[in-house]
Amino acid sequence: MVKLLDDTVKRVIEESVPGKQVTLAHVIASPIEEIYDSLGIENEGAIGILTISPFETAIIAADIAGKSADVQVGFLDRFTGSVLISGDVQSVEESLQTVVNVLKQTLNYEVVKVTRT
Repeated sequence: MVKLLDDTVKRVIEESVPGKQVTLAHVIASPIEEIYDSLGIENEGAIGILTISPFETAIIAADIAGKSADVQVGFLDRFTGSVLISGDVQSVEESLQTVVNVLKQTLNYEVVKVTRT
């Protein structure tokens, strides 16, 4: 909520309009152990996170990711467009970059830069 000068409150509502887009492509190079425990996946070194719309594209992204490098799909949600992969840092980065490139070049998606922390 936003408070205006005359002390009234204005609500701001954001709405997601699905388009063909990758909204997050991020590598966590050295996650804390609690993240693996919370996700219920094995510690493989690094975690890659993707969010995509339309949400069903998560299935395509997971397939591309698994075929492009030595990574494991830790989570796939076709209802939210979330994909989580794990593996060594180089494989996770390579995999995310391949997914982003294929979606952009083959399916004409708007994409973000692959980031890393």
